[in-house]
Amino acid sequence: MMDWTDRHDRMFLRLISRHARLYTEMVTAAALVHGDAGRLLQFSAPERPLALQLGGADPRELAMAAGLAEAKGFDEINLNIGCPSDRVQSGLFGACLMLQPERVAQCFTAMREATDLPVTVKCRIGVDDQEPETALFDFVARVAEAGCTTFIVHARKAWLKGLSPKQNREVPPLDYDLVYRLEQAWPHLTVVINGGIGDLTAAAAHLQHVDGVMLGRAAYQRPYLLADADRALFGDDRAPQSRQEIVEAFLPYVEAPWRKGVRLHAMTRHMLVLFHGEPGARHWRRRLSEDAVKPDATPDLLRQALDDVLAAPARAAA
Repeated sequence: MMDWTDRHDRMFLRLISRHARLYTEMVTAAALVHGDAGRLLQFSAPERPLALQLGGADPRELAMAAGLAEAKGFDEINLNIGCPSDRVQSGLFGACLMLQPERVAQCFTAMREATDLPVTVKCRIGVDDQEPETALFDFVARVAEAGCTTFIVHARKAWLKGLSPKQNREVPPLDYDLVYRLEQAWPHLTVVINGGIGDLTAAAAHLQHVDGVMLGRAAYQRPYLLADADRALFGDDRAPQSRQEIVEAFLPYVEAPWRKGVRLHAMTRHMLVLFHGEPGARHWRRRLSEDAVKPDATPDLLRQALDDVLAAPARAAA
């Protein structure tokens, strides 16, 4: 979810669901060890439970990054072995590490020895010409032998050549049954399924076969679908916040980063489809897409956009 699940988006999503575990964008271990770790690991306490997603293939760097994450207060460290982008491949990590389960095991061991946090692995069912049934099971067997107990499996192959990252999220066929068989083969492991899951009904159906569900694009493109997740999936009977309440709760958060120089659009861009399908949705999108991008846009614009939405029924009646 590069360029999507930044700290502003996560704060917004936390207002919709109290319990869903949120994941950061993938950050490379090298960037943390050799760069501005304080900035890259910045988050707000209400975002928790929060997992840091790491990319890398150097056990020493990953161990150091894991230590930095623990000190910062994350709840989980997730090693990404699923991203197929050219940039990731050029660094010899991400999905190409599906071809090197021994190296992944070494990376996992180094991270586990460096932190008391849970260390999890996110992977594909295979890459390129691998046979998924063999590749996935062999990969999990080796990494589980090193001590990993939680695998988040994107139920598609990754094609390292010939498909863009976007195509890799859509073109290779999904094989949910293979992930189910993984759970059956290793019932003592925690298996989380990912890929093409569009709503909570589908998520609940998957939970009949696996231990967890990860939503990606669906949660970003239709964030309010998470409003019912706490009741449907976590047993929390409290009423979800309305869209209006979410915006009003987000307003105080927006103020502090804006005063430090963060552009309003950097925060509100994640909210464009909050009112999708509701009266006034078009006015909301127009305000945020056309006016929030202006250099002089202030948090007051968010309040004005909400007022436009709330006035929509009256306009329609007139």
